Amino acid sequence: METATSADGTAIAYQRTGSGPPLVLVHGNGDVHKFWDMAGARPALAEHCTVYVIERRGRGESGDAVEYELKRESEDVAAVVNSIDEPVTLLGHSGGALYSLEASLRTDNLRKLILNEPPLTVGNHELGVEEGIAEMNRLLDDGHNEQVLVFFLQEVGGLTPAELDAARSSPIWQDMVDAAHTLSRELQAIAEYEFDATRFEEMTTPALLMTGSESPPFYKDAIKAANSTLPNSQISTFEGHQHEPMNTAPDRFVDEVLSFVRIPNDSNN
Repeated sequence: METATSADGTAIAYQRTGSGPPLVLVHGNGDVHKFWDMAGARPALAEHCTVYVIERRGRGESGDAVEYELKRESEDVAAVVNSIDEPVTLLGHSGGALYSLEASLRTDNLRKLILNEPPLTVGNHELGVEEGIAEMNRLLDDGHNEQVLVFFLQEVGGLTPAELDAARSSPIWQDMVDAAHTLSRELQAIAEYEFDATRFEEMTTPALLMTGSESPPFYKDAIKAANSTLPNSQISTFEGHQHEPMNTAPDRFVDEVLSFVRIPNDSNN
């Protein structure tokens, strides 16, 4: 893997595959960079784009720092984007979508932005994760990293028993367990994040906002808020799907991404 140096000096690893216009992928909380391979999204995208898959801090070959802040995640994303020698399309999923949104304010090397259900707390919604964070920290203190991941996926991610079994059988399960120590800090930072729409009022970068018709209201309202805020955005809804269309509807997901990448920027208005 290659690395880019973030603002705080942390080395952020990323893997480059394919050829074509640059596309940077940012995975969500609880995941690792191989998340994009689970249903074949990355190799399919790499047939048409140069795909840069970030390994977020605290995982795999990426470094970390003693102190953690959400802004560091966005600085990490911006560091990778800025290391590429032409404007990129940036695609973030879940927590990775939030970090990508924030990164959009920290780089001038962005051509397009794709966000899949960022966890923006808007309207009457609250994450209400205080007890969950306390439980995860207790499990971490006792060295039960796998239990932390299971707790996060069930209580925060809302996975059904069948979906959890499928996750356990995934080839990236152990990598996810190894990264479980990052979950409580990331969740705490997201819970404390305040979405200020005024900061994005002048961001004219074309943006594609993805959501599932069966996703919880929290995510649907977050997408609506992002669409109301970003001056040059559009929504794509995956009917019958929830939070992970890249895994549950990979063919359509890839088609949506590639179609958006191929539209000339002056046609997005």
